[in-house]
Amino acid sequence: MSLFLDREDAGRQLAEALASYKGKQPVILALPRGGLPVAAQVASALNAPLDLVLVRKIGVPTQPELAMGAVVDGAAPIIVRNDDVIRSVGVAGAEFNAACRDELAEIERRRQRYIGKRARAEIAGKTVIVIDDGVATGATMKAALRAIRQRGPAELVLAIPVAPPDAVRELRQEADALICLETPEFFGAIGFFYDDFRQVSDEEVIAILSRFPTEQRTTG
Repeated sequence: MSLFLDREDAGRQLAEALASYKGKQPVILALPRGGLPVAAQVASALNAPLDLVLVRKIGVPTQPELAMGAVVDGAAPIIVRNDDVIRSVGVAGAEFNAACRDELAEIERRRQRYIGKRARAEIAGKTVIVIDDGVATGATMKAALRAIRQRGPAELVLAIPVAPPDAVRELRQEADALICLETPEFFGAIGFFYDDFRQVSDEEVIAILSRFPTEQRTTG
């Protein structure tokens, strides 16, 4: 049984759970593409700037949906390895490195396409809320949180609609606070918990970002 109508519905529910953060003037960071429609609802409710964290899952070559690691964009890219998966499928070091290079190339494509000359949100000293449409293994999110931590936020918060309990336990070690609306024991895949889980297009990402500046918004 689904828990959310679509990503916007999940975002509205998440915004309610995060209402107490409005007074902290947070910065919202979304994992594209699926996390952005969720994060946009939160940014709107909290009157907060919205930006992206460019992170990619490194999939097993024969099973792309199975994460053997993740990589995050930056001057020195952060790579998180899922050694249990790497060992179980017998991926060699050279094969892992090649897959990592492919994902870094996709990150660069997304940076040019989504961000271009857009100003980036200030992270240092801020309360930062990181949002995706859900978490499965947690490898991608772990990499994202570690990269953001290096940018010196005052408080790092992870907010997600749905994740399995073991992933939540592991990710609590990476964030100062974690809000997860649902933690079903029998997980399967994130899309199982949405009525509408269609793929988010590049054009949708660009359109959402155009509505949200990266500066703190003012009211009145």
